[in-house]
Amino acid sequence: MDDDTTHQESNNHKPEWYRTLVEEVNDLATVVDTDGTITYVSPAITRILGYDPGELVGHEGFEFVHPEDRERNADALESVLSNPSGSETVEVRFRHANGSWRWIEATMRNRVDDDIIDGILLSSRDITERKEYEREARELAEEYEAVLNSVEDAIFLLNVEEDGDGVQFEFERLSPSYERQTGITTEEVQGQTPQAVFGEEQGAELAANYHRCVKAGEPISYQEELLVSEGARFWQTKLAPVVSDGEITRLVGVTRNVTERVERERQLRQQNERLGEFASVISHDLRSPLNVAQGRAALLAEQGESEHLDPLLQALDRMEAIVEDTLTLARQGDTISETESVSLTNLVGKCWATVDTGEAAIEIVDEMTLQADPDRLRHVFENLFRNGVEHGGSDVTVRVGRHNELGIYVEDNGPGIPVEKRDEVFEPGHSSAQGGTGFGLTIVKRIVEAHGWELSVADGTDGGARFEFEMSEQGEFV
Repeated sequence: MDDDTTHQESNNHKPEWYRTLVEEVNDLATVVDTDGTITYVSPAITRILGYDPGELVGHEGFEFVHPEDRERNADALESVLSNPSGSETVEVRFRHANGSWRWIEATMRNRVDDDIIDGILLSSRDITERKEYEREARELAEEYEAVLNSVEDAIFLLNVEEDGDGVQFEFERLSPSYERQTGITTEEVQGQTPQAVFGEEQGAELAANYHRCVKAGEPISYQEELLVSEGARFWQTKLAPVVSDGEITRLVGVTRNVTERVERERQLRQQNERLGEFASVISHDLRSPLNVAQGRAALLAEQGESEHLDPLLQALDRMEAIVEDTLTLARQGDTISETESVSLTNLVGKCWATVDTGEAAIEIVDEMTLQADPDRLRHVFENLFRNGVEHGGSDVTVRVGRHNELGIYVEDNGPGIPVEKRDEVFEPGHSSAQGGTGFGLTIVKRIVEAHGWELSVADGTDGGARFEFEMSEQGEFV
């Protein structure tokens, strides 16, 4: 068989080979004439759009294109007709056989002069999922921009770049709030390392925390010192990694200027330290001569009787109580940082046993366990029990129980506290009981507030005084 015969047979089989190829590929092949009428559609139409090929052949393709996309589709068709050597790719919505709309990406080529195709060849694929992803990404980007532009906390974005020595961090973007609070703009820092922006020393400290976040692979929180202005020195920062394909590619930081809070806490610590030192000195300097005076008074009482001895001993005992309460009060202002589970019944029982209650009675109405500092909470109950006995008499009844969902109450059936005096009773030195130091309820208030709770006074169930501790919504009960 000569070469001409072989070539002729190959040409005879070409249409069949070409049709087989088109029918087997995943993309949808369509041919339309110059008027847009469909002359051929591959079997992939059934899988992609639910039609039988025969349902579309002879119809104008525009009938199935979304009205809003028809002009774009017509422009692409006109372009390939006017430029036979070029191609056009267009994205349009095409009606599915079930009535829904599917996004189709179609590439058009002019094959009018091709004896086999004789029309415009469209190679199409379903891109509905991609378009949906793009829409979601667009909405997410809009939400991201809205958050970035509206939140008060300062936000910064860092790119995590691999270099020869390990990981390097470069600023990508700062939120408007960050720019307002620091005076630093995105344009100034974009692509720069922390060392380049803040200097070697401060930059290295910042980068150390960034390395710690990458190593942990999870969000971290910390307080850092970064002097950018007189009023912006201390920052509370939360840093979170962004993972892409198993690699950390970015860090997102949310930071808040806490300079005022840190300076205020420092002042309070210094004040508390000075107050503690003062109270310790006073208690020590008074305790020694007070012990001497008490000892001499006791000797005088043994040697003879005098109408002045009882008042003298009572005054000395009162001085000792004032010294003890002053020292206790000075040590109760600090915030409670560590707590443990405390059984209310056990704590109340121990406190009641240490107080001289005479014939008074205690009733524990509710059994509960709470998170508190038991040593400091002991002072609360002991002072409230003394207060109840001092004002209600030796036969008073004191009750302890649950107040609302998150709280405790301590009440008695004594005379109660008038409404107009309920704020005064917590002031240092205030006492309406003979021999009282005036610090007992002040100590109660300080310890309750150090736990983060609120203290108030109300009428008791039987008309006496009722002290209520309202706890936070985080739930101190366990």
